[in-house]
Amino acid sequence: MPSRYPLMTAHEAASLITHNQTLACSGFTAAGSVKVVTRALAERANAEHAAGRPFKINLLTGASTGDSCDGVLARAEAIALRSPYMSNPELRKQINAGQVQFFDMHLSMIPQQIRYGFLGPIHWAIVEAADVTADGDVLLTSSVGASNTFLHRADRIIIELNSRHPAKLRGFHDLWEPADPPFRKALPIFQVRDRAGQEVCRVDPSRIAGVVLTNLDDETPTPAAPTEVTSRIGRNIAEFLVAELKAGRLPSQFLPLQSGVGDVANSVLAALAAHPEIPDFSMYTEVLQDAAVPLLESGRMQFASTSALTLTPAMLQRLYGNLEFFRQRMVLRPQEISNHPEIVRRLGIISMNTAIEFDLFGNVNSTHVLGRQLMNGIGGSGDFTRNAYLSIFSCPSTQKNGAVSTVVPLVTHVDQNEHSVQVVVTEHGVADLRGKGPRQRAHEIIDRCAAPQYRDQLKAYLSMAPPGHMPFSTKHVFAMHEKFEADGDMRGARFD
Repeated sequence: MPSRYPLMTAHEAASLITHNQTLACSGFTAAGSVKVVTRALAERANAEHAAGRPFKINLLTGASTGDSCDGVLARAEAIALRSPYMSNPELRKQINAGQVQFFDMHLSMIPQQIRYGFLGPIHWAIVEAADVTADGDVLLTSSVGASNTFLHRADRIIIELNSRHPAKLRGFHDLWEPADPPFRKALPIFQVRDRAGQEVCRVDPSRIAGVVLTNLDDETPTPAAPTEVTSRIGRNIAEFLVAELKAGRLPSQFLPLQSGVGDVANSVLAALAAHPEIPDFSMYTEVLQDAAVPLLESGRMQFASTSALTLTPAMLQRLYGNLEFFRQRMVLRPQEISNHPEIVRRLGIISMNTAIEFDLFGNVNSTHVLGRQLMNGIGGSGDFTRNAYLSIFSCPSTQKNGAVSTVVPLVTHVDQNEHSVQVVVTEHGVADLRGKGPRQRAHEIIDRCAAPQYRDQLKAYLSMAPPGHMPFSTKHVFAMHEKFEADGDMRGARFD
């Protein structure tokens, strides 16, 4: 590290931040998330509160972060506003209790909304780096997210220089920001492998207030093992895509894949890789999980473009142990580019994301339980779904040991509407909604995706819905949700 930057402790860095300021912190999932300045800031908030003084900050990130950011700040009651996505349980409780203001946002949108000034001034960028040079070249670590925009737009910068990430990581990142209207030109990404930008983010060195040295792993949890249900969902999607290939609705060389985060997403990727009739494939996505590394090593996955390496520490070190191999097979991009609608449509991406529930029309709820309790946020699913060559949503057909059907007459919160969702999948089967009207869709979804114990119930709703283009009853459309709220079980809901 050049001597021109003040070397600080985490507590010295945290002391520079004042009440009501807006912080933009690196992290896209726990990958590349800041880890020590936010811990010191939480300690400072606790001390200020104990002394009877207010201390809260506004927190912007690329997506969710590690516990050392969202978790510690939430437990210190130090967050006034949070955007655009989170997954921390303590923070979720505070948001749902109205203690923290939260506004959800498509992840591709936050960098440009910051540049447009829609979110106000950014007082501090706190960004994890693998290296920083005297000229102000900042080498990011295991994610990009919106860090490049944060570094460019913040008044002052604090760098967490994390030695767990080697300086030889240079060459993995492709940092490019589009010009703002009315000067924006076409985004120069025409193939998954294409690069358009720089390996590092260059900033004015005078804006770097200090550097904090760290040596800490990303706080990425170990993925859960596939279950029979998630494995069946994966196999159903694989068989559907094979049928599309045979029917000529997918090109024989296949198309790039995008996959969401979580256990279902891991199972889907594993099923696609295992199917002998799925060609070798590439990914143009926002997150890579552990399953991707052995697929790249084997050649089953030919190339991966992502915004974050959401890998367990052991898997990330496996990748770092063979940097030259992976340097030729992956690229890390800003979320504004990994999720950009123009590129998603141009490349013809097959998007595969998960739902909390979906309804008989094909609307998808990805974010809220019973319409009001936030889970995480919309993330990047909307960026991909609306513009995908083929948009697929999946989830288990039931939750809570069968007491909840994820197939319902109407979702309680709409994140992806029926006009964008083409295919829905559960462990029972696949409903292809393309070219079908509302009542056709409803029958397809009930027969192919609903749990058997709920099919008669859903058909009863469908049969009593008043005449009209949409099978919609204002009186009964939430009867299943109301029964769950009354006695904890959707089974037996009535529509008379």
